[in-house]
Amino acid sequence: MSEILHVAVLGGGSFGTAIANIIAISGHTTYLWMRDAHNAASCEAARENRKYLPGYPLCEALNITSDLALAVADADLVFVSIPSHSFRQVAGQIKPLLKSEAVVVSTAKGIEPGGGFTLMSEILCEELPGHDIGVLSGPNFAKEIVAGQHTASVIASESDRAIELVQRTLRSETFRVYANHDRGGVELGGALKNIYAIICGMAAAMGGGNNTQAMLLTRSLAEMGRFASEMGANPMTFLGLAGVGDLILTCSSDLSRNYRVGYALGQGQPLEEVVAGLGQVAEGVNTLREVKRKAEQMQVYMPLVTGLYGVLFEGRQIADVVRELMTGEQSYDVEYGTRR
Repeated sequence: MSEILHVAVLGGGSFGTAIANIIAISGHTTYLWMRDAHNAASCEAARENRKYLPGYPLCEALNITSDLALAVADADLVFVSIPSHSFRQVAGQIKPLLKSEAVVVSTAKGIEPGGGFTLMSEILCEELPGHDIGVLSGPNFAKEIVAGQHTASVIASESDRAIELVQRTLRSETFRVYANHDRGGVELGGALKNIYAIICGMAAAMGGGNNTQAMLLTRSLAEMGRFASEMGANPMTFLGLAGVGDLILTCSSDLSRNYRVGYALGQGQPLEEVVAGLGQVAEGVNTLREVKRKAEQMQVYMPLVTGLYGVLFEGRQIADVVRELMTGEQSYDVEYGTRR
């Protein structure tokens, strides 16, 4: 390693802890910041995040703290792994603490609540003008990262400097980072797939087979690409790790929080009860609200989003929604091909 960097990871959830750990293992000076002082002290003493990653020992060189200034004041690179509802607050807190040349990267896969349809990297651009901003996204279960499973992710930024810095910092024998300049597309892929993970979880709980899951995955990908294209993203981005890669992972495993939400809903549990019992943030529920509102504004056809919204928030019966989806107007399969 040619240069030892000072890196801060903000957010003591599963993914923030996982990437902080691999950066520390690589020899960089690494701080993992947690808002709760008690949790930070407990993790620092135990060398384990018992709440989110129990049973996985953390690198002895990883510094765990609740002191935000200590974590970010000298940072060359900052990863913000904060849930969407608190993201802007934390971005504002670090503004006066950062070095002018610090690169800031969002790892949060959500949309800011409130109806403005603001992505996390857009919050960073608003709150931290003058800093190079990026997004890290991909099929990345934290438990598998800390277990040393081979994993790949995507860093997306308009800044080649930010891309190079993140690739150099995160690269290891088990973690590979690919580059993309379509920041909006990569970020939308990470946010949108959470909606479809809920749908796939519901389908699995209701006895849907492999045919059903394959249909849902491919039609989900079509909706994601359609929506993202209207938002100005490159639909080809969704053929990569941050699109179809993350979609397949999140929609096919009970390690996904959003899949577990859908599975519980498919078993008949009320949404409020499911979310309360999860113990972690399931971004897909808020993302569904925001995407449904935005899709209606832009008149984007998203039948799966509309159907799930009806079930979760309008009291519609799942069987009725499924019937409408299956018997609705016929359509094309691949929308970006040449039609004859």
